[in-house]
Amino acid sequence: MYILESGSLDCTKVFKVGDAPTHLKVYQPGEAFGELALLYNVPRAATISAKTSYVIWKLDRDTFNNIVKDAAAKKREKYDNFLQSVNILKEMDPYERSKLGDAVIEHKFKKGQYVITEGEEGSTFFLISEGTAEATKNLGGPEPTKVKDYMKGDYFGERALLTAEFRAANIVVTSDTCTCLSLEKKTFDRLLGSLDSILKRNMEEYLKFTKAW
Repeated sequence: MYILESGSLDCTKVFKVGDAPTHLKVYQPGEAFGELALLYNVPRAATISAKTSYVIWKLDRDTFNNIVKDAAAKKREKYDNFLQSVNILKEMDPYERSKLGDAVIEHKFKKGQYVITEGEEGSTFFLISEGTAEATKNLGGPEPTKVKDYMKGDYFGERALLTAEFRAANIVVTSDTCTCLSLEKKTFDRLLGSLDSILKRNMEEYLKFTKAW
């Protein structure tokens, strides 16, 4: 695998034979790539080419296996099934999803705590890996009204990956404890580019999530 010290690199991928390469992202100093081939003994999933002059470090297979393979594989396996279940992410291929698995952050909440608050600006997507929560909205009554229940595997805030908009509801933890995975829009954009372009691979799905804009 490789770690970029300085300069920048383009990442492209051909999704269908005969199609032109699709630009996925620009690698910046501090970012790494190439680990999938070491984790799973598969061919390279994307092409990396120089955008500028660069300095790069490399880690051979044996060293990688001894240092990080087991930990990295366990984390990706733990989160991959969750990410596959998210409708808004289903057009991503395993390479892209694995990058998100590396980027998600785990948070723990207690009963009654707010994960997000209605009216605040949203830029983070959440997925529940353990526990339960409920969505409530201020509908003019003395207390917020419950509008939806969430359980393990459910997600919320997905539109925050498309556009930073104000939260439409509160999400409040209802179990004794709740574990959520979070992903920031800026992290998603840095790793894979705009989610908008990923959704356009399936225009029906794209229209589903953008018709309310």
